[in-house]
Amino acid sequence: MSDIKIRTPFEKRDILVLRVGDAVSITGEIITARDKAHQRILKYIEEGRELPFDLNNSIMYHCGPLMRKKNGWEVISAGPTTSARMNESTVKILRIVDSIAIAGKGGMNLEVAENLKGKGVYLAVTGGTGALSTRSVKKVKACFWEDLGMVEAVWIFEVEDFPCIVGIDSRGESLYDSVEKKAELNFNKIKY
Repeated sequence: MSDIKIRTPFEKRDILVLRVGDAVSITGEIITARDKAHQRILKYIEEGRELPFDLNNSIMYHCGPLMRKKNGWEVISAGPTTSARMNESTVKILRIVDSIAIAGKGGMNLEVAENLKGKGVYLAVTGGTGALSTRSVKKVKACFWEDLGMVEAVWIFEVEDFPCIVGIDSRGESLYDSVEKKAELNFNKIKY
């Protein structure tokens, strides 16, 4: 297992060398996006409109932050949300980007893993760590689509040493798939 530092925007080659289980710390910008933001991203793509932020060579973080307005925006909590809800929309987004890292909680399906091949990774962020994740956020740089609501809007955070583990790498290897297979094998051993 490696401990690798990634600065955003990253070079594609920096992501392609990552392997399942690598510990990664992110410094630079991350873009929050969950269900409604994914839907709006796809709507912009369908309409041929330019997004107000660049997904290429970026970290798209499945997060619905709790924010407070106090001399600008302040992050109260920025823990991950369950990524599996965005499986279908993520596959569509992956078709229009050259390189991306997706971060979130709980993993994504094999179709996402297949579509990450040669272009990106899924970074696992430990669930229940909203306050801890917030420590890495140094600045709120921008907010887009506030009409979606606080947790569904797209926030651009500047982070420092934001901790993750590679859950799916750019070869399509999935930590979640291998754990599931091991659990099933062990279950079958004790079942009989």
